[in-house]
Order: sequence, then C-alpha cells, then structure tokens
Amino acid sequence: MSIKSIAAKIFARKIYNQTVSWSSKPIETQFNVFKNLIQNAKETEFGKDHHFDQIKSISDFQKNVPIRDYEDLKTYIEKVKIGESDILWKGKPIYFAKTSGTTSGAKYIPLTKESMPFHVEAARDAILHYIHETGNANFVDGKMIFLQGSPILTEKHGIKFGRLSGIVAHFVPKYLQKNRMPSWETNCIDDWETKVNAIVDETIKENMSVISGIPSWVQMYFERLQQKSDGKKISEIFKNFNLFIYGGVNYEPYRAKFEQMIGKKVDSIELFPASEGFFAYQDSQKEKGMLLLLNSGIFYEFIKADEFFTENPKRYTIGEVELGVNYALIVSTNAGLWGYNIGDTVQFTSLKPYRVIVSGRIKHYISAFGEHVIANEVENAMKEATAGTNIVINEFTVAPQITPSKGLPYHEWFVEFENEPENMQAFAEAIDDSMRKQNIYYDDLITGNVLQKVVITKVSKNGFQEYMKSQGKLGGQNKIPRLSNDRKIADNLK
Repeated sequence: MSIKSIAAKIFARKIYNQTVSWSSKPIETQFNVFKNLIQNAKETEFGKDHHFDQIKSISDFQKNVPIRDYEDLKTYIEKVKIGESDILWKGKPIYFAKTSGTTSGAKYIPLTKESMPFHVEAARDAILHYIHETGNANFVDGKMIFLQGSPILTEKHGIKFGRLSGIVAHFVPKYLQKNRMPSWETNCIDDWETKVNAIVDETIKENMSVISGIPSWVQMYFERLQQKSDGKKISEIFKNFNLFIYGGVNYEPYRAKFEQMIGKKVDSIELFPASEGFFAYQDSQKEKGMLLLLNSGIFYEFIKADEFFTENPKRYTIGEVELGVNYALIVSTNAGLWGYNIGDTVQFTSLKPYRVIVSGRIKHYISAFGEHVIANEVENAMKEATAGTNIVINEFTVAPQITPSKGLPYHEWFVEFENEPENMQAFAEAIDDSMRKQNIYYDDLITGNVLQKVVITKVSKNGFQEYMKSQGKLGGQNKIPRLSNDRKIADNLK
C-alpha cells in the first residue's frame, strides 16, 4: 500500500466524522446556514429590496422572498454582470458559470469566493466517503480522467466567465495534478468529437483507475477506445479501472451497456452537481440515494411537485419532508440565489440521514392528458423491461403523440438499441405494464380508452448523438431530456 493511499484513508476518516457531526443534527445545521445567509446579504440590493433586516425566522423569509426562476432574477444578475457590487451577495462574484437555458437562452449563474470551495470539496468528499466505507484506496495511485468542458475563461468587469466544469478544472488539488487527465491542452479543445479522439490518444496506454463524466459522453469515449483497440473491452485496456463517477443523469438506463463495454462490474459514485450548487453525493455503496449536503452554504426548501403550479404552494423545510414524495428543489445560496427553483425534482430515500434521488425536472414531464409522467417513472419502466433480458439500450426519450394518423393518442418511446428485443411488442407491453403500475393517472387513461399503449420507435445508431450535434449541444454537460410534453425532440429524431 502506497503512502498516498494510506494518507487518503486517514483523511477519509476525518471527513466521514465531520459529515456525521452535521448530518446527525440536520434541522439545527440548516437553520445555522439560513441565519448566516441572511446576515451576510442584509446590505445587498436584494437584501434591502426584500427587508432582510426584518427577517427573524424562516416564515419571515418565505413571506418576503417569493419563489423565482432565472428570468425573475435576471434584472439583478444583469447588474452584477456589468460590474456592480453588493447586488445579490456581498461584493462581486469571482465567476459566472454559463449554462444552457430552455426559455431564456444562456443563463449566467454567479459563483462567489464563499460558494466556490463547496463545489470542489463535495466531489472530493464523495470519493473519501467511498474510501472510508470500502477501504479501497489503491486507485489514488492510478490516472484519473474527468470528461468536462473547456477550462478557457473570459473576463469582463473583473469577473471570469466559463462552463462550471471548466471553472472547477482550475481548482484541482496539487496532489491530483500528476494523476489527472486529459492534459490541459486537450481539455481546452472546444469541438467535442475532436476532443474525445484526442483524449483517447492520450489515455489509451495509461493506467486509468478512475473515470468520471456524464454517462452518455463517457459511453462515446468508451466506443472510441474500442474502435482504436480492435474491439477490446475497457477492462482489458485499463486493467485497474474500478471506479466510475457520474452525475447529471440516472446511470441505470446505461448500466447494462456500460458493463457490456467494460467487461465487468465496477463500483460507481453518483454526484448531484449544478451551476447553482453542489447539492448531494452518494455517501454509501449500500444505501439508496445521495446524501443531501445541509452544511454547504445552501438553504433548502421543497415544494410538492403536484402542487408546484398552484397559487402559493406550501414551502417545506428539511424537517417537514416525507419519504417518496416528488419535490421541486428550491435553494437559497451563498452565491446570491434566493428562493431559486433549479428545475430539478427530488425524492427522499432516507430521513436519517437525509438522502435523495433526482426524480426528474419540474418542466420535463408528460401530461398531455393529465397523466403527469415524470423521468423517474420512465427510467424505472425501462429498467424493469430490460431486466433479465439481453436487451441493451444506448439512449431513449419519450414524447406524447396527440394527433396520430389513426387510432388513439399514445406515448411514443424513441429508443436507440445496442441489442434489440426479439419481440418488440412484448417489450412495449412490459414498459406499458410498468408505467401503469407506477402511475395511476396513466393507468386510468389506458383503462378508459383515452390513450393506447406505448409505441416504440427505433432510433438509428448514433441517432441521439447526431441530434445533439445538430443542436450544437454535443458533449460537455449537455444531455438529452428523458421526456418532453411536446414533439420538438421527437420530430427532429424522426
């Protein structure tokens, strides 16, 4: 065992004990975060506009600060972008993370000197929890690859702009610099296909032990590796590769394909990062869900997803949430976001400690007929339909077909197969059966002959990659929505 791996185990024990300390008193921890946020923002323009000096309780805060999305906060953000100070948070942010918006084009999310460390420490702590639980630290001596955006930044009015993953690349600890891949020069390549090919050339002969990235883009990397190595399994190319770290999308729909490509099962760690904050990470290989980070400069509120679009929905705090309920995640942060709807929905899998799964997007659902199908349901259905079979999928998305050329409307599943079902009709029925068990509204629509059963439409090999390329969203942090309430993606795929 190397000195580096011994040191990692000692550090892992320290971080684990710190986590136990705050996670064992969640309500107190969150209230302390809340008080700190209000105190630090009292003299900002936002704080003055919303009477932070009069806020003594969470109830006061909820009365003074309505739920917002990016468009609602944009007036303040524009002032920060042109260099004004003390607008959303004291002083000026040190970065703006540029991210894709759905209705507002590009979004610019502030990162402050107070918020930035948590983005880096959370990813580190996820790995340390894995080491503490499993005792496996040998991978720290191997090479580690992080598939991410370009670290090249621009600067205006003393604030640097870039993609979050590119910004984080500037904060890689010194003790990881020698292990980290790809090279800085390769990481700076903008074109994703060119970048992936360069990463393959750099890494194919290295001792890769950890690979990290959004599953769909890691899959593309694996495919290029296999093309370059005459079809070898990834475990043959990287004999010490035993840990996959991912975030952004659910891994389960990709797991069978990954295990087929790798040639063996490898441990995985799920992360829940976003430009708005690093919210959770998988702290245990044995428990379902990710540990919600209650001590990271973020105050959380939760709105039940089925009440979100009603007038004045109830805002729940951490001590009021229930297991298995679908909640829209609302955050107030030490980067200057207040009552901010990040767009993701979560469900709690544990309340001691508080662990969550990402169940979907509050605006990404299908409810053409009142069924309100969410991402977690379609992913579970796909998992159940492929379990115990030889079916392997590369990617899929779902959209409603409201005006078919004949027959009743239906949900259309666009699927790119690696291994197709022998019986496509039986596969469709298995998906439909799972959906009906999970969603009573969908079941009622099928039973009442309002909808016909699921229809599967095959997508050609690399069809999803070609679609993303056509939209200028190939690679990086971009990902296919699992489902839509319209036909924009569906019609492009067709």
